[in-house]
Amino acid sequence: MVVYYDPKSCLPSSAELPDSDDKPVDNELQNLIPNLLDGVLAMIWPERLDWFFGVDMGIYFDPKQSAVVPDGFLSLGVERFIGEQGRLSYVLWEEDNIVPTLALEVVSKTYGGEYERKRERYADLGIRYYAVYLPNPSRRRKRLPLEVYRLENGEYQLLGGDTPVWLPEIGLSLGRARGTYLGREREWLYWYDEAGNRLLTPEERATQAQERATQAQERATQAQERATQVQEQAEKLAAKLRSLGIDPDTV
Repeated sequence: MVVYYDPKSCLPSSAELPDSDDKPVDNELQNLIPNLLDGVLAMIWPERLDWFFGVDMGIYFDPKQSAVVPDGFLSLGVERFIGEQGRLSYVLWEEDNIVPTLALEVVSKTYGGEYERKRERYADLGIRYYAVYLPNPSRRRKRLPLEVYRLENGEYQLLGGDTPVWLPEIGLSLGRARGTYLGREREWLYWYDEAGNRLLTPEERATQAQERATQAQERATQAQERATQVQEQAEKLAAKLRSLGIDPDTV
């Protein structure tokens, strides 16, 4: 008799593992910025079902080690939706060992090792891109507001140039710009297309759609007003002809 052994059957499932590190964020931007990026992807990839963007979610690479919890991460080639409740955490052995393509950290108010310890950990895990955003550059004057690293030969190399930074595996660029999100105006991180055009957020798309609808209504109103004016002029001319003894219907 042949006995088949599946090593995955002995590994804990996502339901058995903590879904985060239970450490609250000390900066609301650590959630707002990843949520903005996730929302934009949902708008531009509505038909794609092969990606997942996690926000403040644990990533498990080894059942014997605790999870790493980026502020945000993007994984390609995986199922976008898992059940009605979604993922509890990102467990590598449940994701066909597909490592996230991008990890994002928004620098904490308190020291969080974003430039050292976390960067080394993500490199060891094989995450292709690592992005670090510094909301307040004056706190660390030797750092760029946005640093994007690419994994080369096991080590992260800082990609040169100012933002946006092109990420070919994703097919988008990551950059920063001032804008308004959830009614708050400040600098945010955004996705850009290959031509360097910033992609609109869901909020901006809704506003744009409303503006277009308003403009269309205004054009329709103006057209109706012009039609009414033409009708009034025609009626005045007909009345004038009748006063002169001329039947306008026979002219």
